[in-house]
Amino acid sequence: MSTSTLRPRTPEELRAAIEWALNDGVMLAIEGRGSKRAYGPPLKADHALSLAGISGVVDYQPEELVITVKSGTPIREVEALLAQRKQMLAFEPPDLGAMLGGAAGEGTLAGALMCNLAGPRRISHGAARDHFLGFQGVNGRGEFFKSGGRVVKNVTGYDLSKLLAGSRGTLAALHEITVKVVPAAEKLRTLMLVGLDDAAAVKAMCAAMGSPNEVSGAAHLPAEIAARSGIDLVTKQGGAITALRIEGVAPSADARMSALREQFAGVAPQMEELHSMRSRLFWAELRDAKPLATDPDRLLWKLSCPPSHGATIVAAIRARLPDARAQYDWSGGLIWLTTREANADIVRDALVATGGHATLVRAPEAIRNSVSVFQPQPGALAALSRRVKESFDPRSIFAGG
Repeated sequence: MSTSTLRPRTPEELRAAIEWALNDGVMLAIEGRGSKRAYGPPLKADHALSLAGISGVVDYQPEELVITVKSGTPIREVEALLAQRKQMLAFEPPDLGAMLGGAAGEGTLAGALMCNLAGPRRISHGAARDHFLGFQGVNGRGEFFKSGGRVVKNVTGYDLSKLLAGSRGTLAALHEITVKVVPAAEKLRTLMLVGLDDAAAVKAMCAAMGSPNEVSGAAHLPAEIAARSGIDLVTKQGGAITALRIEGVAPSADARMSALREQFAGVAPQMEELHSMRSRLFWAELRDAKPLATDPDRLLWKLSCPPSHGATIVAAIRARLPDARAQYDWSGGLIWLTTREANADIVRDALVATGGHATLVRAPEAIRNSVSVFQPQPGALAALSRRVKESFDPRSIFAGG
């Protein structure tokens, strides 16, 4: 990608690096700690601009449910600090490091926000951008700028945080971010419906999410995928697993779990439960798509669609690509899918009628060079994206792929 890496340690050094790039007409590829280098199209840049040296906690106010960190701060450090005060990141950001051939635990919180990555709790608590309160950074003009603040109720004018979330470092280099956090659940329990096919599982997940039982996660692993789980009570079932997560204080969680079991009595051939530790491990495994991601020879797709259409979309893909494997999250609204070949047209054709979109998350560089990794944008949206890019980075010094 790049011939060398610039490693600023302060906001002033960051700005100086960007001013140098402007003066010399070179292109920079912004990264945190490099855990997502293989995510997206290969970047053709002259230098990498690493933010790993700008790291650390700036301000943490547990009573206000707000934390501010520097952009190179690993998620693992943020989560460890929050856990000490029994708090957490509600959007449950996935760890893509191992999935993309790198090391686990190296992703930064800023990187998760810049890719707008959210885990299983996305369906109940919102996307990463919904928890992004503010930032400070340097744009492609070499200017310091900021948006939002360090309190939840502080939104004035344009909400630039939401604009930058998902921009993958193509608009600005941030050196500080602020996010809201939430209290961690006292109790975590998972009801497993065993033996449902994909269509029945999607129906059950949608029913669970529509119930008054405050389900915070709904996922389905077909039998061949469930067999790859690292959780003994999952593989022990010997069939497909439809998982429904309940969280909260103990009396409430117990009551809602009882109601959930009653709701699905007779729906599945068998029901089992995962309790706290196994539940946490299971949802972390699902968050990182580990049952699928452990096969590095297969391409990995991330499909977003209306939850009720999930099983139909996978069936349409399998009709043309019989070797496709899938697991469902977000009640069927997020599908992790692996295939042996790119076949982007087949995957995206299955989504056309639903308005969904597909991202090729993992593939060899040659394929990422020849296939549109991200869903192609309609003309009007593409034109809008170009205007936004020109506003923040008029000379295109930030590589975008």
